[in-house]
Amino acid sequence: MDKVKDISHSENLIFGKRTELYFAILCGVFLSLGFFIEKGLDLPRWIAILSYGMAYFFGGYFISIEAYKKITKGGFDIDFLMIAAAIGAAYIDSWAEGALLLFLFSLGHALEHYAMNKAQKSIEALSDLSPKVALVKKNGQIIETPIEDLKVGDTIVIKPNSKIAADGVIIMGNSSIDQAPITGESMPVDKTAITSIDNLPEFKHIDKTHVVFTGTINGDSNLEVRVLKLSQDSTVARLIKMVSEVETQKSPTQRLTKKFEKWYVPIVLIVVTLLCFAYVVVDETFKESLYRAITVLVAASPCALAISTPSAVLSGIARAAQKGVLIKGGKALEDLGTISTIAFDKTGTLTEGKPKLTNVIALNNFEEQELLQIVLEVESLSNHPLAKAIAKDIEALHNIQFKDLAREIEGIQGKGITAKYKDSKVFIGNLKLMYDEGITVDTIVKSKMEGLLRDGHTMMLVAFKNELIGLIGVMDVPRKTAANTLKKLKSIGIKRMIMLTGDHQNVGDAIAKQIGLTEVKGNLLPEDKVAEIKKLLARDGKIAMIGDGVNDAPAMALSTVSIAMGAAGSDVALETADVALMSDKIENLPFVIGLSRASKRIIKENIFISLGVVVVLVPVTILGLTNIGLAVLFHEGSTVVVVLNALRLLAYKK
Repeated sequence: MDKVKDISHSENLIFGKRTELYFAILCGVFLSLGFFIEKGLDLPRWIAILSYGMAYFFGGYFISIEAYKKITKGGFDIDFLMIAAAIGAAYIDSWAEGALLLFLFSLGHALEHYAMNKAQKSIEALSDLSPKVALVKKNGQIIETPIEDLKVGDTIVIKPNSKIAADGVIIMGNSSIDQAPITGESMPVDKTAITSIDNLPEFKHIDKTHVVFTGTINGDSNLEVRVLKLSQDSTVARLIKMVSEVETQKSPTQRLTKKFEKWYVPIVLIVVTLLCFAYVVVDETFKESLYRAITVLVAASPCALAISTPSAVLSGIARAAQKGVLIKGGKALEDLGTISTIAFDKTGTLTEGKPKLTNVIALNNFEEQELLQIVLEVESLSNHPLAKAIAKDIEALHNIQFKDLAREIEGIQGKGITAKYKDSKVFIGNLKLMYDEGITVDTIVKSKMEGLLRDGHTMMLVAFKNELIGLIGVMDVPRKTAANTLKKLKSIGIKRMIMLTGDHQNVGDAIAKQIGLTEVKGNLLPEDKVAEIKKLLARDGKIAMIGDGVNDAPAMALSTVSIAMGAAGSDVALETADVALMSDKIENLPFVIGLSRASKRIIKENIFISLGVVVVLVPVTILGLTNIGLAVLFHEGSTVVVVLNALRLLAYKK
């Protein structure tokens, strides 16, 4: 994170945050201009040298700053060696070669640094979950209060369809709460007021049907909530803390050449210094020894080595972008190809993320069309998300039109709804509602209902004129492409695929059975997902986590590579993720893993090529068997080969 801060200060010079990138581009512009003047125009050479000098300034500015900082801490790195090589090239009048070295190296530097503020963005996005103010009830009055000023024991009022401002327990009112931002549950959860607030147990031990979390969304009813956690201790605050902690554990993308800096740079500097005094033991002049030393310095400058990784990374990222996949940096691109274990969130990742009408079963010889008409009329009057989904699907899938035949709808908290249809009572809800209304449910119907519940469906009974007339079921259904995607992942070597979900275990098991997933962990809160990821990391070493919700952010940030579903994903998941499937197509996952493996292979090839040239060229120049022109030719030739090899990734199709 310190490096990010340093960069942000240095970038705010002329062009704002992109100053370093623009400086690298200007270096290339002046390099091209100088070369054109020197080779194509009949002008004094000092004009070309002036242009090369400008290229030196723009290309070397940020590299010099970083080299200076490293030197003041007692170390030398490739930044220093590149500056030394460029100065040496200028000293022996090889200005173009020096400027080219600086251009290629500074461009790679700038692009690497550009996306290093991901951690800060993810934390800011998490902070937006929590409302800024709460409505506190004091002495019968409602006072708007900043959430930082809330105290444990305060009573806050939650208006319909608004965000909940604190973790607490409901003391008045009943409502349906959308907990997806925190738990990832696909269905809103019915919440009721606790019967007594005397001698409350710890927050984590209170029945979940009575507690609410910061950042979740209230339904259609007013609530009064007793605050049990301060804002800094809320569930959202914990998410922010988790993301902050695990983000700081991740280093920014490192070029593979960094591994060589500790020994490579000092050795080159020592050899070059000794060669300056070769005339003492070799029959040559000081000028000849100096020329040989500078030739070695140019030959040994790791330009091809430095560009080998960034060129492949940029090509890989560009190819991924063409397929609607955003990859945030080289580390994610390289790491993804080493993954053999993937953890999936369920809702919005393996499933559509919204309830669908899955079952309509007419009972007791009742006409299915009439059953659907009754359900449509009643559910159309309700604002409950499930009711809206049922009404929408009845109209879309069964071609039945709303006729406004129902009246006097009433919600029965925790049980269902009732209304009048053609002056007769309709009840839609659970078994408890039917029992309370004296409606008979035989064992065959109960058995059928329990079987569907085990398969992950949310089931409702429908009664009309005091008689059971049907069963309806809804479910967050699997994505159409999920099963085939899992097969492809298995075929390319992904050994373990685990579903981590905040939904009930039986819901997760049912989805997994449909798409061919064998391992499911259900009923997980965000911290539980983090614990599961830690276990998988300890066992498998590396793991990818793919999700779409805020509740996935801490687990995603802890994983080796985090992948966000794009269009359906939350801002937090996208900011936290290393990879985002922007088109929201999970079927792109096998492609991007294959691309990652190809990128890693090309990076290895590039390093082999660049090191191979250095290994051959340095001894040849030390022995004086070549001149500066030939050294530069081989040196820059290896750079061209490395770049062309990397560009092959742009044509990747598998």
